[in-house]
Amino acid sequence: MRVVEKLATATIQLDGEQLTVAEVVEVARGGSHGRPTVELSPSARAQLQQVRAYINEHWLSDDAPPIYGINTGVGKLKDTHIAPADMERFQRLVVNAHCAGVGEPLAEEVVRATMVLRVNALAKGCSGVRVECCDRLLEMLNHGVHPVIPAQGSVGASGDLAPLAHLVSVMIGHESAEAFYRSERMPAQTALTRAGLAPEFTLAPKDVLALINGSTVTLGLAILALHDAWLLARNADVAAALSIEAMRGELAAFDERIHLARNQVGQIAVAENLRRLLAGSERTTEDSRRVRLPDESRSNGYAPRVQDAYALRCTPQVHGAARDVLDFAETLLAREINAATDNPLVFPDADAGYVVLSGGNFHGEPLAYAADLITMAVAELGSISERRSFRLLDPTLSYGLPLNLVGATIGLNTGFSLVHCTAAAIVSENKVLSYPSVVDSIPTKANQEDHVSMSTFAARKARTVVDNAQKVIGIEYQCAAQAIDLSSTPLAQRRLGPGTAAAYQTFRQHVPPTVEDHYQATDMAKAAELTRTGQLVNVAEQAIGALR
Repeated sequence: MRVVEKLATATIQLDGEQLTVAEVVEVARGGSHGRPTVELSPSARAQLQQVRAYINEHWLSDDAPPIYGINTGVGKLKDTHIAPADMERFQRLVVNAHCAGVGEPLAEEVVRATMVLRVNALAKGCSGVRVECCDRLLEMLNHGVHPVIPAQGSVGASGDLAPLAHLVSVMIGHESAEAFYRSERMPAQTALTRAGLAPEFTLAPKDVLALINGSTVTLGLAILALHDAWLLARNADVAAALSIEAMRGELAAFDERIHLARNQVGQIAVAENLRRLLAGSERTTEDSRRVRLPDESRSNGYAPRVQDAYALRCTPQVHGAARDVLDFAETLLAREINAATDNPLVFPDADAGYVVLSGGNFHGEPLAYAADLITMAVAELGSISERRSFRLLDPTLSYGLPLNLVGATIGLNTGFSLVHCTAAAIVSENKVLSYPSVVDSIPTKANQEDHVSMSTFAARKARTVVDNAQKVIGIEYQCAAQAIDLSSTPLAQRRLGPGTAAAYQTFRQHVPPTVEDHYQATDMAKAAELTRTGQLVNVAEQAIGALR
């Protein structure tokens, strides 16, 4: 099981071969030591210069053969020759034609991820782009000039053409382009000037196509969604353990022998996490379950629990399967980070020096699958979490916890029923968003692009579903903590497990118990933030060691 960890790297060198998921997140968001500086490796710089020198000498003359994207038009205009005298103008016209995005701007962290990923793809040395283009993008990245990139407009087929064109429009200082600099939106040339960079930059033949091909915006979105999904998976384990404590759950279902017999890696890991979080708990014992809570109905007296409902008992199976899906999604994304994704690509050739090959590496299909899988895995983590929260509010399902977890007079106080309602609404929304984008396709460009991936929307949905699920898990933390408080007296302050105790105590430092109803949205926002930042996971891990 792979969990993306934070780094503290001062400088990251790009060579098109070794960039990692963790480094992309570090560039996008920064770390404890701020944002790392990003630069080209010497080997990548030399390779880019060597390939470009060959292109300039052999393929940019009047009598050069037609080479797609170098001396021809693009897309359906692939057979239209572009004269050398018009090539510089052609680059700018391509930018104009492709700056067709709409919608709200992508978040700064997504733009930063996109920039580092695009340069790394070019650094692989197959694109024929000038090294000056990579330097320009890295200058913008390192100086905090973040292009305004509209979120909508890509079908994830010939790359993220429209979003990347908006990025390039800032790079060249287009008069209509905008950028964020120090969180202020302004004309691109103003942002570049304030950052101490030249306000304009000229593109040469092949530059523009190399810069706007490839589903790089998709990749940036998906990597950030994946990182947050992994943290959410660990949060889900901690929240589930708190719910098990609150309902005095039966722990035999997490016995290692059961999960080894299933032979599913993620399931085995989650069961181990739950055992460690709950080790030594005095609430999840037969003795604790014998205590009758005030709202508990026992018409036939006490009977052993034997087994809990699926939302508790099958937590390893559900959480574990989600982890296995995330693991596969990470495999696809990690490969793509160090891939050459534009078209055409330039390769060494024993007979001709270099050869240009036209293909389809820009197609976002693998990324669309990865993003859709992240969405479905995270939606399921939220779905089973909502079921646990639901049980906590019903005395007949929670084994005697107060109705709606009301902390004072019932009727005068409503308790957590509307808090749970919000979780239900979000989970239902996530179900709709989990319809896979990758199975959809709509032909574009006069049927030249007759099968598209819709990868960009898939990745945008993944980010939305992760954000939604963070709120749902936060609500489970709220409900479980409230349930533990309300049952602590009849259970004689029985001890929690070491991991759950650490998470509970930290949660209560930020979110107080609800005695009389108060403004719930405030507590819900705090709970979601504790989930998003991983604070409860961190303290649980400090108590028991790293979760798997």
